[in-house]
Amino acid sequence: MIGLLRLLLILLVIQTIAYVGLSFYSRGIRRRKLENWWDEKGKTGNKEAFVERGLHVYDNSFRRKLILGVYIVPWVAIGALIYIVNYM
Repeated sequence: MIGLLRLLLILLVIQTIAYVGLSFYSRGIRRRKLENWWDEKGKTGNKEAFVERGLHVYDNSFRRKLILGVYIVPWVAIGALIYIVNYM
């Protein structure tokens, strides 16, 4: 039982590292796209405020919440494998 708990703890730590990494990467990509859009359109005004508003909208978007699949998908896969191996 201790081995299982240790395995689950390690999986949770790996998932957390992956989630943080994907979050930073995704936010960086969104920031770059907003800055490129600003430059391509030749807008005037405060570029940084535009980017911050765009990132705020991105933080509340469904796309951002999809990154939580890093936590959900492996647990569902493990549960499905356990069910298939034991009951089918």
